[in-house]
Order: sequence, then C-alpha cells, then structure tokens
Amino acid sequence: MLKQFLNLKLSQKLSPQQIQLMKLIQLPTQAFEQRLVEEMNENPALEAGKEEDEFEKDEFENEDYDDYDDSESDRIEAEDINIDEYLSNDETPDYKTQANNYSDDDEDRETPFAAPISFHQDLINQLNTFILNDEEREIAEFLVGSIDDMGYIRRSVPDMVDDMAFTQGIYTDDKMVDKMLLVIHELEPSGVGARDLQECLLLQLKHKTPTESVELATDIIENQFDAFTKKHYDKLLQKYNVSNEQLKKAIHEIEKLNPKPGGSFTGNNKVTENVVPDFAIRIVDGELELTLNGRNAPSLHVSKDYQEMMQTYKDSRDKSAQQKDAVQFIKQKLDSAKWFIDAIRQRQETLFVTMNAIMHYQQEYFLDGDETKLKPMILKDIADMVGLDISTISRVANSKYVETPYGTKLIKEFFSESMKNDQGEDVSTLEIKKILQNTIEEEDKKKPLPDDQLAEILKDKGYPIARRTIAKYREQLDIPVARMRKKI
Repeated sequence: MLKQFLNLKLSQKLSPQQIQLMKLIQLPTQAFEQRLVEEMNENPALEAGKEEDEFEKDEFENEDYDDYDDSESDRIEAEDINIDEYLSNDETPDYKTQANNYSDDDEDRETPFAAPISFHQDLINQLNTFILNDEEREIAEFLVGSIDDMGYIRRSVPDMVDDMAFTQGIYTDDKMVDKMLLVIHELEPSGVGARDLQECLLLQLKHKTPTESVELATDIIENQFDAFTKKHYDKLLQKYNVSNEQLKKAIHEIEKLNPKPGGSFTGNNKVTENVVPDFAIRIVDGELELTLNGRNAPSLHVSKDYQEMMQTYKDSRDKSAQQKDAVQFIKQKLDSAKWFIDAIRQRQETLFVTMNAIMHYQQEYFLDGDETKLKPMILKDIADMVGLDISTISRVANSKYVETPYGTKLIKEFFSESMKNDQGEDVSTLEIKKILQNTIEEEDKKKPLPDDQLAEILKDKGYPIARRTIAKYREQLDIPVARMRKKI
C-alpha cells in the first residue's frame, strides 16, 4: 500500500559570509591576530594602519554590493560597475572612528623565551658523562628514546630487544638491556626510566640520604605498596609496629616524591599556552569599567592603489578586454576587503556588548570577588539581554578570557545552572560547589567526610542536595573520595 506524507521542515541556512563572521567571533585575541595576518596576505586591497588623508565620511560605506562570482553565467560586465562606489580618496569611512571602550594597550609585546633543550636531549647529554662502549651507548640511547614525556618506559624488555633488532639493527639480549636500565636510572631527574609508579618512587627514595623515615618509606613502597595506595594506615602501623608520628614522617617523605619526573623538566619541549585576556574589568571609583583588548580593534583601510586602479579604468577611453578582466579582479578584492573590515567591526561590537552584559549580570561578584555571589546564569539570559543568538554567546564564552581584579578567568566559568535552596530561592551551582569545597577543606583529615555526610552538612546549610549530586560536584572539583583524603 502506497502512503503519502506531507512534511513541513523549516530550515535556516547561513551565508558563507555569516559563517566566516561566526568563526571570527569565536577566535581569541592571539588567533584573531593570526587570522588578520592571513587575510592581509591573501588580499592586497586590505592594508593596516590609517590612510594618510583623513576626511569625514566614505560614500561607498553606505552602499551594498553583490558578491563577486567568477562563473561565466553570472559574470558582471565591467560597464555595469559603478566605479565611483569604490573611489574614496577624499573621505573617511566609519570603520576608522575609534570608540572609547577599547584598551589603548595595542602594542604587540612579545615575551622572549630562551631556546630550550628538550627532555630527551638533556638525558642524552647526561649519558655522555658515562664511560660506555659503542654497543652500550646505542642501547642506552634507544632506551632514552623509549621514555615518554612523563619519564616512564612503558614497554617490556623483550619487546625493546625485538624492536632494536628489527628497526635499529642492534642485536642484544634482556641481560644487556637490564644492565643499561641501571645506567638510565642514574640520570636526573631521579625516577626517570621507571617501568611503573612503584619503581619510580623507589628510585627516588634510593637517591635520598638514608634516614629512619626514608628507610621506612622505602620498605613501605617496596613491600606494602598496595596498602599504602589504599591508605590502610592501621594495617601499616600494625605491620611495622611504629608510632603514628613515625609513620606520618615516612608518609611525608613519600608525598614529597614526584610521580611524573619527566613532567617537571623545565626544558621540556611542550607548548606553553600564553593566555592573552580578551577583556579587562577594573573597579574605578566603586564602578565597574570594561575594556576590550586593543589588539582586537586593528586600524584597517582599503588600499589606495586599488582605488586608483579603478580611477584609471574610469578615466580611460578605450577599455580593452584585459582592463575589463582587471576591473573584475579589483572589484572582488575591494568587496572582500570592505566586508572583512565590516566583519571586524561587528566582531568588536559583539564581543563588547556580550561581555558588558555578563559584567552587569554578575556585578556583585565582580565588585568583591566572592564566588558565592555568582548568580545562576545560562546562555539564554545573556542572549535575551543583548538580542543575539545563543550560539553567538556560546562562541564568546567558550573561547575568551577576561582579566579581573581576582585573576584572569575563562568567561564560561561564570555560567551555571540554578538550584533551589531551602528557602525556595534560585542559587548558582557554582555557589554550592564553593561551599562544598570549603567544607571539605575544613574537615578533619584523620576522618574525612563521606559523601552522605557532606550531603547532610550542606542540607543543614540550606542546600538540600542528594548524595549522588555531591559525588558529581566533588568529581568536577577534582576532589577524591573520603578514603583517599585521609591523613595520619
């Protein structure tokens, strides 16, 4: 049986330019600057800085033009182009005017970095201080190459023996590799080249000056590692027949060790993210003041050379086929430059109005920095205030940072869902997390509070929350379970 259905579907398609604008809005300051450089390299009609001659208004600023299309069917005839629309030798477009809500700190300061020695190169340099024959050195260097960024060798000795034979042409045996591992274990930082956490801690303890606490700590890691990791301190006290104070000192020796020796290497070749705040909020005479990083408001203009090319074409009597092709190209570049300049202006306005709305919505917090004063705030709240789409607010919040008197913050951290307290009032989940964190910090570490007790305490403070919600918030705060928070 054949059935017919009628489906109505409402869809909205964004134009390529709208998509590009959304991408621009999402870019943080440093990425935006890179995008700006790329656009200027691709479009010679777009230039940085202000034009030499500044006037009041640009006549083509208020005109709309069709997008350039190079297909033959839609090709624009050169005679149909109004050349005057692209000539602005004696007027200044609106995009050159500067609002006073941008920081004047647009000087491109670069932080100098010393060229670092990589983690693995440092280990190779240390190997050069050992007296090794050619075979031993080849094996030792292979082992260094097998060390991961955290400082561990996570491969078995037989696997490495086979790998050396097949890939390096180095024929050896397990005994020789074990011998070279002893050399690797003498390198700094202490603990490097370990096969697991237990061996890593033991290597570090064996490099320490022997004391009663160090010897007890070594015995615990070597013979009672499982009991230690599970914090079964009563079992350790009984096993070693020591006092609480003696065990506490031994545990303290272990806690000072580095479980990731490679990660602490200062010369490690890891990309360091240098966060550049996109906004700054300051308190001036008791009032909040917002500025947009000046690097987001570059001064751009359309190339005079390209405008002069248009003028030349207009003034010429005999317009050749080559000139007609040239004017098509010039129009495309001028349209692209004009659109990009306008897109940057829209980006500036979008960023500023969005952050301004967030600042006023969370005014109590920004005035004194008390995180418990952060109000419940979702994307829709700000979208309704500024009249923009939720997706646009999300792009700003997820990728931008704001410098505040209390540190540089990712904007999305100010957003949170709401919950009801015992008074029926809406409170932010951020407020509840902060109170939970404070409660855990103040607990007796000899008897840490389990999640059900934490739920009771928060309920007494006016926040009726289920135990499973406490567990979820605790995990989001990277706080371990009660047993793992226990101290002697």
